[in-house]
Amino acid sequence: MSKLYLVPTPIGNLKDISFRVLEVLQEADRIACEDTRVTAKLLNRYEIKKPLLSYREHNEQEASTFILDKVEAGETIALVTDAGMPGISDPGETIVKKAVERGVDVVVLPGPSALINALVASGLDTGRFTFVGFLDKARKKKRDELAQYRDREETLIFYEAPHRILDTLDAVAEVYGNRRIALSRELTKLHEEHLRGTVEEVRRAFQDRTPKGEFVLVVSGKSSEEIQKEKEESFAELTILQHLQEVMSQGLSKKDAVKIVAELRGIPKKEVYKESLLLD
Repeated sequence: MSKLYLVPTPIGNLKDISFRVLEVLQEADRIACEDTRVTAKLLNRYEIKKPLLSYREHNEQEASTFILDKVEAGETIALVTDAGMPGISDPGETIVKKAVERGVDVVVLPGPSALINALVASGLDTGRFTFVGFLDKARKKKRDELAQYRDREETLIFYEAPHRILDTLDAVAEVYGNRRIALSRELTKLHEEHLRGTVEEVRRAFQDRTPKGEFVLVVSGKSSEEIQKEKEESFAELTILQHLQEVMSQGLSKKDAVKIVAELRGIPKKEVYKESLLLD
């Protein structure tokens, strides 16, 4: 039965390929790829000869229709990108949407993904994370985008190009403060490197060298300490009585307000209760 396969390819080391990926590439009628020159290197390494189709960001709409027409006509086509999983910060999302609409069978093979490698190697929380991908190139828009995730408590993952990574580190420091981060480059390649520490510590690593290679930036989420500090700052100018009145203005009873104010301010409940008597 004809199918569309989404096939992940190595993100650096060509040995990081599965038997199943090789089998699909060998059996496919055609291979759709982002850059025929890059894919040709992989296919030559494993002595695979197949007709190649161009499937790039700039021709996704037309190429998707052409490929799905071929699949519906009985062909099996494998879609690859230059590196990693198609559809993740690479072409692929459009054709899957169209395939679902047309009822075309889509099979996604498991395989390399730079964001997962970097996350696991980061030393940061892996239980919950948000993959953001590439930020906007413009300085202000980049900072605006970062601000959208400032209050998120899960780990954040970004992709960045070498000529923009220093500005992105500066932007993270401006928007998030000096959080802990991990910066990975050249994943699975000979010069793979992981820099871990605060934003300032990692930024200093590039004082005497120019960033090279594609980067994955992993940023720790907002900590409980940061959240508590912001809460404290939000009522720093309020007296206990004013704080009680503000909490009660949200519809809470005096009893509940006393408990909440005591917890927020980190003081004994009886101290807040004493002030609450002034409200009677």
